[in-house]
Amino acid sequence: MKEVLLYTDGACSGNPGRGGFASILLYKGAEKEITGAFELTTNNRMELLAVIRGLEALREPCRVKVISDSKYVVDSLTRGWVYSWRAKGWKKSDGKRALNVDLWERLLPLMERHEVELEWIKGHKGHPYNERCDALAVAMYMGDGLECDEGYTEG
Repeated sequence: MKEVLLYTDGACSGNPGRGGFASILLYKGAEKEITGAFELTTNNRMELLAVIRGLEALREPCRVKVISDSKYVVDSLTRGWVYSWRAKGWKKSDGKRALNVDLWERLLPLMERHEVELEWIKGHKGHPYNERCDALAVAMYMGDGLECDEGYTEG
């Protein structure tokens, strides 16, 4: 299996607000940037979408180390919360509906397709790829032609 590094970040101006995401795939010295932006979304949705779009870009199953500054994404997966929400019909332990179900349902099959290791890093601490992802995500939502985040719902 190919071994790939995937750096990700999401950003929002307001939460909810304009949002962007960026992924950087690294494989044998080659880099690929994946970006996008939405008119109205949340930071957590952008963090999730950065991971999803990075994993979706891989043409075959790979060993992927995902490096993210999102505790929401990393903890939900590594602590098993998302699997519990899914098993309970997308309900959290407090009985409330889990958020971002549409994106979790997109991400979980990708987690099964690839051998994924997750690593959380503190954001805005000078890590070159994290900083680059952040800058790309912000640049995306500052631009024109933002998409509509069809899956975003208030609540």
